[in-house]
Amino acid sequence: MVHDRACALHVAIGKEELVVGVYLDDLIVTGAHMEDIDNFKHEMVAHFRMSDPGVLSYYLGIEVRNEKEALTLGQSMYTSKLLERSGMAECKPCVTPMEERLKLMKASTVVKVDATLYQSIVGGLCYLVHMRSDIAFVVGYVSPFMYDPQ
Repeated sequence: MVHDRACALHVAIGKEELVVGVYLDDLIVTGAHMEDIDNFKHEMVAHFRMSDPGVLSYYLGIEVRNEKEALTLGQSMYTSKLLERSGMAECKPCVTPMEERLKLMKASTVVKVDATLYQSIVGGLCYLVHMRSDIAFVVGYVSPFMYDPQ
């Protein structure tokens, strides 16, 4: 999978394959055996200047909690930052992610908003949809207004 500056590699070192996620200069290495992961890291350090922050806890806006029985992913910090950027940090949670029966129209007399900020917020919401499928409809609903937000 290659997307702009990200890719995933399958590397065979030792007994099993490793999966290496690469985004710019950040790597995530995972595999079945810790010995193979350590060997891979030693090989990389021999060729590149690197640091090892240890067990993954935060990556690209995703919080990772490795618990005894489960691996849990979340985006609460990312969501908080997105709410702050949109001026909604103090908003109260609600059951529906959009005002009911809201009708948006391209031809409107409402004052235009900052298009760059609007696009940034909608882009952030698009990234958030990966973990919050309940907002997918709303994000799809507001996306057509990215070029002329009002």
